[in-house]
Amino acid sequence: MSYAVKNMTQGAHELIAFRIGDQEFCVDIMSVREIRGWTPATAMPHAPAHVLGVINLRGAVLPIVDLSARLGMKRAEPSPRHVIIVAQVKRKVVGLLVDAVSDILTVTDDNIQPTPEVSSDYERQFARGILAIDRRMICLIELETLFPDSESEAA
Repeated sequence: MSYAVKNMTQGAHELIAFRIGDQEFCVDIMSVREIRGWTPATAMPHAPAHVLGVINLRGAVLPIVDLSARLGMKRAEPSPRHVIIVAQVKRKVVGLLVDAVSDILTVTDDNIQPTPEVSSDYERQFARGILAIDRRMICLIELETLFPDSESEAA
């Protein structure tokens, strides 16, 4: 029986899991609008280092954020194998560049463990918790804390 089926209960949350390098992260599926393949972005002058540029998404200008760089990890070298997760963050829509989408998880609040004290304040700022699932450690990201209002407006 799959993990998702075992946790199909009331109060369950669905999450999109994805990979950046060797690590897995996830976000609430309710913030995800679509998942699409990599499209080269047009660089924007004076954009933050983690903003790769913008793309045209059906007539709307969509900022593309290198989520690896935003999380303080090594910058991504975008290729056709990368994926853009189009997500709603507060009132803004942003594209999040990740290596690959790996899973859709159904979990309850009991499955979400607190972020350990060993992590820095910066990491705990965006990490809502850790999921230990099938020998995997998946960090649940709170997108609203990752993109403060002033930054999402600039992106």
